[in-house]
Amino acid sequence: MQAHVRLLMQAGYPVTVIAGRGESEALPSEARLILLPQIDSLHQEIREMNIALEAGLVPEAFDRFAEALVDSLINILDGLDILIVHNVFTKHFNLPLTAALHRMIDAGSLPRTIAWSHDMTWTSPNSRNKVYPKYPWDLLRSFRKEITYVAVSDYRRHELAMTFGIEPEQIRVAYNGVDPQHTLGLSPEGFDLISRLSLMDAELILLMPVRITQAKNIEFAIRVAASIKSSGKCVKLILTGPPDPHDADNMRYYQSLKDLCREYHLEDTLHFIYESGLIPGQAYLIDEQIVGDLYRVSDVLFMPSHREGFGMPVLEAGLTGIPVVCTASPAAVEIGGDEVTNLSLEHGPEVVAGVIIRLVQSSPLLRLRRRIRQEYTWQALFKSQVEPLLFPGT
Repeated sequence: MQAHVRLLMQAGYPVTVIAGRGESEALPSEARLILLPQIDSLHQEIREMNIALEAGLVPEAFDRFAEALVDSLINILDGLDILIVHNVFTKHFNLPLTAALHRMIDAGSLPRTIAWSHDMTWTSPNSRNKVYPKYPWDLLRSFRKEITYVAVSDYRRHELAMTFGIEPEQIRVAYNGVDPQHTLGLSPEGFDLISRLSLMDAELILLMPVRITQAKNIEFAIRVAASIKSSGKCVKLILTGPPDPHDADNMRYYQSLKDLCREYHLEDTLHFIYESGLIPGQAYLIDEQIVGDLYRVSDVLFMPSHREGFGMPVLEAGLTGIPVVCTASPAAVEIGGDEVTNLSLEHGPEVVAGVIIRLVQSSPLLRLRRRIRQEYTWQALFKSQVEPLLFPGT
Protein backbone atom coordinates (compact mmCIF):
# COMPACT_ATOMS: atom_id res chain seq x y z
CA MET A 1 0.00 0.00 0.00
CA GLN A 2 2.83 2.40 0.79
CA ALA A 3 4.35 1.71 -2.62
CA HIS A 4 1.04 2.38 -4.36
CA VAL A 5 0.59 5.63 -2.45
CA ARG A 6 4.09 6.83 -3.27
CA LEU A 7 3.83 5.97 -6.97
CA LEU A 8 0.38 7.52 -7.35
CA MET A 9 1.60 10.70 -5.70
CA GLN A 10 4.68 10.79 -7.94
CA ALA A 11 2.38 10.43 -10.97
CA GLY A 12 0.37 13.44 -9.81
CA TYR A 13 -2.74 11.73 -8.43
CA PRO A 14 -4.18 12.90 -5.09
CA VAL A 15 -4.38 10.05 -2.58
CA THR A 16 -6.40 9.53 0.59
CA VAL A 17 -5.46 6.62 2.84
CA ILE A 18 -8.21 5.24 5.09
CA ALA A 19 -6.84 3.08 7.88
CA GLY A 20 -7.69 1.84 11.33
CA ARG A 21 -4.38 3.00 12.74
CA GLY A 22 -1.08 4.45 11.59
CA GLU A 23 1.00 7.59 11.41
CA SER A 24 0.99 10.20 8.67
CA GLU A 25 4.80 10.24 8.82
CA ALA A 26 4.80 6.84 7.12
CA LEU A 27 3.22 8.39 4.01
CA PRO A 28 4.34 11.03 1.50
CA SER A 29 3.67 14.46 2.96
CA GLU A 30 1.02 15.29 0.36
CA ALA A 31 -1.06 12.17 1.10
CA ARG A 32 -4.16 12.57 3.23
CA LEU A 33 -4.65 10.10 6.10
CA ILE A 34 -8.06 9.39 7.63
CA LEU A 35 -8.16 7.15 10.67
CA LEU A 36 -11.28 5.10 11.36
CA PRO A 37 -10.43 2.90 14.37
CA GLN A 38 -13.40 0.59 13.77
CA ILE A 39 -11.83 -0.83 10.60
CA ASP A 40 -8.74 -1.92 12.52
CA SER A 41 -8.75 -5.71 12.93
CA LEU A 42 -7.25 -5.16 16.39
CA HIS A 43 -10.05 -2.82 17.52
CA GLN A 44 -11.36 -4.10 20.86
CA GLU A 45 -14.95 -4.71 19.66
CA ILE A 46 -13.69 -6.45 16.49
CA ARG A 47 -11.43 -8.70 18.54
CA GLU A 48 -14.30 -9.64 20.82
CA MET A 49 -16.59 -10.36 17.88
CA ASN A 50 -13.89 -12.44 16.17
CA ILE A 51 -13.76 -14.80 19.13
CA ALA A 52 -17.44 -15.60 18.62
CA LEU A 53 -17.21 -15.63 14.82
CA GLU A 54 -14.33 -18.10 14.78
CA ALA A 55 -16.53 -20.39 16.89
CA GLY A 56 -19.34 -20.15 14.33
CA LEU A 57 -21.47 -17.65 16.28
CA VAL A 58 -22.71 -14.31 14.94
CA PRO A 59 -22.50 -11.73 17.75
CA GLU A 60 -25.61 -9.71 18.54
CA ALA A 61 -23.65 -6.49 17.90
CA PHE A 62 -22.53 -7.58 14.40
CA ASP A 63 -25.22 -5.90 12.28
CA ARG A 64 -25.25 -2.77 14.44
CA PHE A 65 -21.49 -2.43 14.05
CA ALA A 66 -21.69 -3.00 10.28
CA GLU A 67 -24.38 -0.31 9.90
CA ALA A 68 -22.30 2.14 11.92
CA LEU A 69 -19.42 1.49 9.56
CA VAL A 70 -21.69 2.17 6.58
CA ASP A 71 -22.65 5.55 8.05
CA SER A 72 -19.01 6.48 8.68
CA LEU A 73 -17.77 5.31 5.30
CA ILE A 74 -20.44 7.16 3.33
CA ASN A 75 -19.14 10.44 4.72
CA ILE A 76 -15.47 9.53 4.33
CA LEU A 77 -15.80 8.29 0.74
CA ASP A 78 -17.83 11.27 -0.45
CA GLY A 79 -15.97 12.89 -3.34
CA LEU A 80 -13.51 10.06 -3.94
CA ASP A 81 -13.33 8.60 -7.45
CA ILE A 82 -11.73 5.20 -6.84
CA LEU A 83 -11.67 3.00 -3.76
CA ILE A 84 -8.94 0.33 -3.47
CA VAL A 85 -9.69 -2.23 -0.77
CA HIS A 86 -6.90 -4.55 0.31
CA ASN A 87 -7.93 -8.08 1.41
CA VAL A 88 -11.20 -7.03 3.10
CA PHE A 89 -13.34 -8.83 0.51
CA THR A 90 -11.44 -12.11 0.91
CA LYS A 91 -10.07 -12.26 4.47
CA HIS A 92 -12.01 -12.73 7.71
CA PHE A 93 -10.16 -10.32 10.01
CA ASN A 94 -12.95 -7.69 10.04
CA LEU A 95 -16.18 -9.26 8.85
CA PRO A 96 -18.35 -6.29 9.94
CA LEU A 97 -16.31 -4.16 7.52
CA THR A 98 -16.76 -6.76 4.78
CA ALA A 99 -20.50 -6.75 5.44
CA ALA A 100 -20.60 -2.94 5.42
CA LEU A 101 -18.95 -2.79 2.00
CA HIS A 102 -21.36 -5.36 0.56
CA ARG A 103 -24.29 -3.32 1.89
CA MET A 104 -22.87 -0.22 0.26
CA ILE A 105 -22.56 -2.09 -3.04
CA ASP A 106 -26.25 -3.08 -2.75
CA ALA A 107 -27.16 0.55 -2.11
CA GLY A 108 -24.96 1.85 -4.93
CA SER A 109 -23.09 4.09 -2.51
CA LEU A 110 -19.51 2.98 -3.21
CA PRO A 111 -17.28 4.75 -5.74
CA ARG A 112 -15.62 2.59 -8.39
CA THR A 113 -14.10 -0.15 -6.25
CA ILE A 114 -11.11 -2.42 -6.75
CA ALA A 115 -10.72 -5.41 -4.45
CA TRP A 116 -6.97 -6.05 -4.17
CA SER A 117 -6.73 -9.68 -3.08
CA HIS A 118 -3.47 -10.85 -1.56
CA ASP A 119 -4.89 -13.83 0.39
CA MET A 120 -8.15 -15.79 0.71
CA THR A 121 -9.48 -17.24 3.93
CA TRP A 122 -11.57 -19.90 2.18
CA THR A 123 -8.51 -21.47 0.52
CA SER A 124 -5.96 -20.95 3.31
CA PRO A 125 -4.94 -24.09 5.24
CA ASN A 126 -4.38 -21.90 8.30
CA SER A 127 -7.72 -20.10 8.37
CA ARG A 128 -10.39 -21.95 6.40
CA ASN A 129 -11.49 -23.69 9.61
CA LYS A 130 -12.51 -20.23 10.92
CA VAL A 131 -15.26 -19.68 8.34
CA TYR A 132 -18.67 -21.33 7.88
CA PRO A 133 -20.98 -21.84 4.87
CA LYS A 134 -23.48 -19.16 5.86
CA TYR A 135 -23.76 -15.42 6.51
CA PRO A 136 -21.52 -13.48 7.13
CA TRP A 137 -18.66 -15.83 6.27
CA ASP A 138 -20.04 -16.55 2.80
CA LEU A 139 -19.46 -12.89 1.90
CA LEU A 140 -15.79 -13.83 1.55
CA ARG A 141 -16.61 -16.11 -1.39
CA SER A 142 -19.34 -13.95 -2.96
CA PHE A 143 -18.42 -12.48 -6.34
CA ARG A 144 -19.78 -8.98 -6.98
CA LYS A 145 -19.91 -7.94 -10.61
CA GLU A 146 -19.99 -4.29 -9.53
CA ILE A 147 -16.34 -4.32 -8.43
CA THR A 148 -13.01 -5.14 -10.08
CA TYR A 149 -11.05 -7.98 -8.51
CA VAL A 150 -7.26 -7.99 -8.61
CA ALA A 151 -5.05 -10.89 -7.55
CA VAL A 152 -1.32 -10.54 -6.87
CA SER A 153 -0.36 -13.57 -8.98
CA ASP A 154 -1.88 -15.89 -11.56
CA TYR A 155 -1.86 -18.63 -8.91
CA ARG A 156 -3.93 -16.43 -6.59
CA ARG A 157 -6.22 -15.52 -9.50
CA HIS A 158 -7.09 -19.18 -10.07
CA GLU A 159 -7.63 -19.69 -6.34
CA LEU A 160 -9.97 -16.72 -6.19
CA ALA A 161 -11.81 -17.77 -9.36
CA MET A 162 -12.36 -21.23 -7.91
CA THR A 163 -13.65 -19.70 -4.67
CA PHE A 164 -16.09 -17.44 -6.54
CA GLY A 165 -17.06 -20.06 -9.12
CA ILE A 166 -16.12 -17.80 -12.04
CA GLU A 167 -13.67 -17.84 -14.93
CA PRO A 168 -10.13 -16.69 -14.08
CA GLU A 169 -10.31 -14.14 -16.90
CA GLN A 170 -12.83 -12.15 -14.83
CA ILE A 171 -10.03 -11.34 -12.38
CA ARG A 172 -7.10 -9.08 -13.15
CA VAL A 173 -3.51 -9.75 -12.06
CA ALA A 174 -1.21 -7.04 -10.69
CA TYR A 175 2.06 -8.22 -9.21
CA ASN A 176 3.80 -6.89 -6.16
CA GLY A 177 7.08 -5.16 -6.93
CA VAL A 178 10.50 -4.58 -5.49
CA ASP A 179 11.99 -1.20 -4.57
CA PRO A 180 15.52 -1.20 -6.03
CA GLN A 181 16.64 1.78 -3.98
CA HIS A 182 15.74 0.04 -0.73
CA THR A 183 16.76 -3.49 -1.72
CA LEU A 184 20.11 -2.49 -3.22
CA GLY A 185 20.85 0.14 -0.59
CA LEU A 186 21.20 2.92 -3.16
CA SER A 187 21.85 6.45 -2.00
CA PRO A 188 19.21 9.07 -2.91
CA GLU A 189 21.71 10.79 -5.22
CA GLY A 190 22.72 7.53 -6.85
CA PHE A 191 19.14 6.39 -7.36
CA ASP A 192 18.25 9.76 -8.85
CA LEU A 193 21.15 9.46 -11.30
CA ILE A 194 20.27 5.85 -12.15
CA SER A 195 16.65 6.88 -12.80
CA ARG A 196 17.60 9.85 -14.99
CA LEU A 197 19.87 7.66 -17.09
CA SER A 198 17.07 5.04 -17.40
CA LEU A 199 19.48 2.29 -16.35
CA MET A 200 16.70 0.11 -14.97
CA ASP A 201 15.19 -0.14 -18.46
CA ALA A 202 18.41 -1.37 -20.08
CA GLU A 203 19.00 -4.92 -21.23
CA LEU A 204 22.73 -4.66 -20.57
CA ILE A 205 24.68 -2.23 -18.38
CA LEU A 206 28.45 -2.08 -18.88
CA LEU A 207 30.40 -0.25 -16.18
CA MET A 208 33.82 1.34 -16.68
CA PRO A 209 34.82 2.92 -13.35
CA VAL A 210 37.97 4.46 -14.85
CA ARG A 211 39.55 7.82 -15.52
CA ILE A 212 39.37 9.06 -19.08
CA THR A 213 42.84 8.24 -20.37
CA GLN A 214 44.09 6.58 -23.53
CA ALA A 215 45.42 3.66 -21.48
CA LYS A 216 41.81 2.64 -20.72
CA ASN A 217 41.05 2.13 -24.43
CA ILE A 218 37.63 3.78 -24.14
CA GLU A 219 37.29 4.14 -27.92
CA PHE A 220 37.29 0.34 -28.16
CA ALA A 221 34.57 0.14 -25.51
CA ILE A 222 32.48 2.61 -27.52
CA ARG A 223 32.77 0.42 -30.62
CA VAL A 224 31.80 -2.64 -28.57
CA ALA A 225 28.73 -0.80 -27.25
CA ALA A 226 27.82 0.21 -30.79
CA SER A 227 28.06 -3.41 -31.91
CA ILE A 228 25.85 -4.57 -29.03
CA LYS A 229 23.32 -1.86 -29.84
CA SER A 230 23.31 -2.87 -33.52
CA SER A 231 22.23 -6.36 -32.42
CA GLY A 232 19.00 -4.80 -31.16
CA LYS A 233 19.78 -4.63 -27.46
CA CYS A 234 19.29 -1.60 -25.24
CA VAL A 235 22.81 -1.20 -23.85
CA LYS A 236 24.25 1.40 -21.49
CA LEU A 237 27.97 2.15 -21.18
CA ILE A 238 28.81 4.06 -17.99
CA LEU A 239 32.13 5.83 -17.43
CA THR A 240 32.61 7.26 -13.96
CA GLY A 241 36.01 8.93 -14.24
CA PRO A 242 36.90 12.45 -15.38
CA PRO A 243 39.27 13.75 -18.00
CA ASP A 244 42.12 15.92 -16.81
CA PRO A 245 41.06 19.53 -17.58
CA HIS A 246 44.67 20.66 -17.16
CA ASP A 247 46.07 18.27 -19.79
CA ALA A 248 45.47 19.47 -23.35
CA ASP A 249 46.20 16.05 -24.90
CA ASN A 250 43.81 14.36 -22.47
CA MET A 251 41.07 16.88 -23.25
CA ARG A 252 41.57 16.27 -26.98
CA TYR A 253 41.22 12.53 -26.34
CA TYR A 254 38.06 13.19 -24.35
CA GLN A 255 36.65 15.26 -27.21
CA SER A 256 37.51 12.51 -29.69
CA LEU A 257 35.46 10.09 -27.58
CA LYS A 258 32.51 12.48 -27.68
CA ASP A 259 32.87 12.72 -31.47
CA LEU A 260 33.01 8.94 -31.77
CA CYS A 261 29.90 8.65 -29.63
CA ARG A 262 28.03 10.97 -32.01
CA GLU A 263 29.37 9.10 -35.03
CA TYR A 264 27.82 5.86 -33.72
CA HIS A 265 24.65 7.63 -32.50
CA LEU A 266 25.30 6.56 -28.91
CA GLU A 267 24.16 9.75 -27.18
CA ASP A 268 21.61 7.75 -25.14
CA THR A 269 23.98 4.80 -24.70
CA LEU A 270 27.28 6.26 -23.47
CA HIS A 271 27.18 8.33 -20.27
CA PHE A 272 30.15 10.22 -18.88
CA ILE A 273 29.09 10.57 -15.24
CA TYR A 274 31.50 13.44 -14.66
CA GLU A 275 29.87 15.61 -17.29
CA SER A 276 28.43 18.81 -15.90
CA GLY A 277 24.71 18.53 -15.24
CA LEU A 278 24.37 14.80 -14.72
CA ILE A 279 24.89 15.30 -11.01
CA PRO A 280 23.49 18.80 -10.29
CA GLY A 281 26.04 21.09 -8.70
CA GLN A 282 28.80 18.46 -8.90
CA ALA A 283 30.54 18.96 -12.23
CA TYR A 284 33.63 16.71 -12.35
CA LEU A 285 32.87 15.36 -8.89
CA ILE A 286 31.41 12.00 -7.98
CA ASP A 287 30.99 10.46 -4.58
CA GLU A 288 32.34 6.96 -3.86
CA GLN A 289 28.84 5.98 -2.72
CA ILE A 290 27.49 6.73 -6.20
CA VAL A 291 30.21 4.59 -7.78
CA GLY A 292 29.14 1.79 -5.43
CA ASP A 293 25.52 2.36 -6.46
CA LEU A 294 26.52 1.96 -10.12
CA TYR A 295 28.31 -1.32 -9.34
CA ARG A 296 25.15 -2.67 -7.70
CA VAL A 297 22.97 -2.03 -10.76
CA SER A 298 25.46 -2.93 -13.50
CA ASP A 299 25.70 -6.27 -15.30
CA VAL A 300 29.34 -6.38 -16.37
CA LEU A 301 32.57 -4.63 -15.43
CA PHE A 302 34.22 -3.89 -18.78
CA MET A 303 37.97 -3.14 -18.81
CA PRO A 304 39.47 -3.25 -22.34
CA SER A 305 42.58 -1.45 -21.06
CA HIS A 306 45.92 -1.43 -22.85
CA ARG A 307 47.61 -1.68 -19.45
CA GLU A 308 46.75 -1.76 -15.75
CA GLY A 309 49.08 -1.20 -12.84
CA PHE A 310 46.79 -2.95 -10.38
CA GLY A 311 43.12 -3.16 -11.46
CA MET A 312 41.16 -2.05 -8.40
CA PRO A 313 37.81 -2.31 -10.29
CA VAL A 314 38.33 -6.09 -10.56
CA LEU A 315 38.30 -6.31 -6.76
CA GLU A 316 35.26 -4.07 -6.50
CA ALA A 317 33.37 -6.05 -9.13
CA GLY A 318 34.17 -9.31 -7.40
CA LEU A 319 32.93 -7.97 -4.10
CA THR A 320 29.69 -6.66 -5.59
CA GLY A 321 29.12 -9.87 -7.56
CA ILE A 322 29.19 -8.78 -11.18
CA PRO A 323 31.24 -10.56 -13.89
CA VAL A 324 34.43 -9.03 -15.24
CA VAL A 325 35.36 -8.82 -18.91
CA CYS A 326 38.87 -7.43 -19.36
CA THR A 327 42.02 -7.61 -21.40
CA ALA A 328 44.60 -10.05 -20.10
CA SER A 329 46.83 -7.42 -18.58
CA PRO A 330 49.24 -8.90 -16.04
CA ALA A 331 47.61 -7.05 -13.15
CA ALA A 332 44.08 -8.21 -14.04
CA VAL A 333 45.24 -11.80 -14.55
CA GLU A 334 47.11 -11.72 -11.26
CA ILE A 335 44.05 -10.50 -9.35
CA GLY A 336 41.19 -12.14 -11.23
CA GLY A 337 42.74 -15.43 -12.28
CA ASP A 338 40.29 -17.82 -13.94
CA GLU A 339 37.30 -15.99 -12.45
CA VAL A 340 37.38 -13.19 -15.05
CA THR A 341 36.69 -13.35 -18.79
CA ASN A 342 39.81 -12.30 -20.64
CA LEU A 343 39.57 -10.80 -24.10
CA SER A 344 42.02 -10.06 -26.88
CA LEU A 345 41.86 -6.69 -28.59
CA GLU A 346 42.99 -8.41 -31.79
CA HIS A 347 39.54 -9.96 -32.12
CA GLY A 348 37.84 -6.64 -32.76
CA PRO A 349 34.78 -5.01 -31.17
CA GLU A 350 32.21 -7.25 -32.89
CA VAL A 351 33.77 -10.41 -31.48
CA VAL A 352 34.07 -8.91 -28.00
CA ALA A 353 30.46 -7.73 -28.18
CA GLY A 354 29.45 -11.31 -28.91
CA VAL A 355 31.50 -12.59 -25.96
CA ILE A 356 29.72 -10.16 -23.61
CA ILE A 357 26.25 -10.98 -24.99
CA ARG A 358 26.83 -14.72 -24.64
CA LEU A 359 28.21 -14.28 -21.12
CA VAL A 360 25.13 -12.41 -19.99
CA GLN A 361 22.65 -14.67 -21.79
CA SER A 362 24.25 -17.83 -20.39
CA SER A 363 23.89 -16.71 -16.78
CA PRO A 364 20.50 -17.50 -15.14
CA LEU A 365 21.35 -15.00 -12.41
CA LEU A 366 21.97 -12.15 -14.86
CA ARG A 367 18.89 -13.05 -16.91
CA LEU A 368 16.72 -13.00 -13.80
CA ARG A 369 18.32 -9.74 -12.64
CA ARG A 370 17.55 -8.08 -15.99
CA ARG A 371 13.96 -9.31 -16.01
CA ILE A 372 13.32 -8.14 -12.45
CA ARG A 373 14.67 -4.65 -13.05
CA GLN A 374 12.81 -4.28 -16.34
CA GLU A 375 9.47 -5.78 -15.31
CA TYR A 376 9.14 -6.17 -11.54
CA THR A 377 10.33 -2.97 -9.90
CA TRP A 378 7.48 -0.93 -8.47
CA GLN A 379 8.17 1.77 -11.05
CA ALA A 380 7.88 -0.69 -13.94
CA LEU A 381 4.78 -2.41 -12.54
CA PHE A 382 3.05 0.89 -11.90
CA LYS A 383 3.38 1.79 -15.57
CA SER A 384 2.49 -1.64 -16.95
CA GLN A 385 -0.18 -2.90 -14.53
CA VAL A 386 -1.27 -0.53 -11.77
CA GLU A 387 -1.92 2.74 -13.57
CA PRO A 388 -3.72 1.15 -16.56
CA LEU A 389 -5.91 -0.76 -14.11
CA LEU A 390 -6.87 2.35 -12.15
CA PHE A 391 -7.03 4.72 -15.06
CA PRO A 392 -7.84 2.93 -18.34
CA GLY A 393 -6.34 4.73 -21.30
CA THR A 394 -3.24 5.97 -19.46
